[in-house]
Amino acid sequence: MLLSLTLSSFYHHSRCSSSSSICTAFSLLRLSLLRRTMATSATEPASPSNTRVGWIGTGVMGRSMCGHLIKAGYTVTVFNRTLSKAYPLVNLGAKLADSPHAVASQSDVIFSIVGFPSDVRSVLVDPTYGALSALRPGGVLVDMTTSDPSLAVEIAAAASAKGCSAIDAPVSGGDRGAQNGTLAIFTGGDEEVVHRLNPLFALMGKVNYMGGPGKGQYAKLANQITIASTMVGLVEGIVYAFKAGLDVGLYLDAISTGAAGSKSLDLYGSRIMRRDFDPGFFVNHFVKDLGICLKECQSMGLALPGLALAQQLYVSLKAHGEGNLGTQALILALERLNNVSLGVLSTST
Repeated sequence: MLLSLTLSSFYHHSRCSSSSSICTAFSLLRLSLLRRTMATSATEPASPSNTRVGWIGTGVMGRSMCGHLIKAGYTVTVFNRTLSKAYPLVNLGAKLADSPHAVASQSDVIFSIVGFPSDVRSVLVDPTYGALSALRPGGVLVDMTTSDPSLAVEIAAAASAKGCSAIDAPVSGGDRGAQNGTLAIFTGGDEEVVHRLNPLFALMGKVNYMGGPGKGQYAKLANQITIASTMVGLVEGIVYAFKAGLDVGLYLDAISTGAAGSKSLDLYGSRIMRRDFDPGFFVNHFVKDLGICLKECQSMGLALPGLALAQQLYVSLKAHGEGNLGTQALILALERLNNVSLGVLSTST
């Protein structure tokens, strides 16, 4: 509004000048004011009044995460390859775009949470299709996909070359964390930019600044290594308790408040007992994550045998056509190894 009034006043003040002079001066003033507006918005904390949000990827996690921003009053433009998966957000008030490029043309901060590093590269830095190609100077890319740290560094450099910023911000907490706004968010990049985006991150969970570009991805990979071995321990304990003749429900209740208690137990123990293998996080995506971990270990000269074992067990699920199940389906691999079937152990919620 201020920009429009200033330009209008300038035009009327200058109407007696030559047409070409007016056009030149008008353009210079417009550019000056635009730069001033952009500089101000680039330092203020994000809010519905100064930040238009773009969202790419509206799957199990992204749909809930983006929903929190819409409900908080942000203007949001969304894109998903399968358009029908974006409709619940459109019903909440989001605008639907037909490409990442189109999302960026209407956004100041763009979040992405997609499947694989190749998808990240496509939606963010593809020269014609990607979001960066249409992002104005001062804009920010925030990738929340678990991806290669080296790709995060590459995206940050590409964004910087355009006068923009990029933050890697993968998350942990599964579908429940996304729904409840309680995710752990691991961020890498410019700390001042992360601080400016804190009002957005706070709607989705707790932000943890880990360092420069790529450090958020490294933190998430370390998180996945921990989860992988924890899940193996959880399902092995369940199989052992079952074979020992214990009431598995009582067993899980008993260990939940002891040293063996964990988020994995809280999130997946009852689901395993009910044979509920709906994905809070896909086996296919976990195989991808653990594969990235192993690749990074090789470059670091690290031997992590627990990680390697867990990755092989999850690959076996994928080989049996179970890649679209949730990670709690690991129990199926242990059942096959031991020629047992636990069946439905509980119908309680």
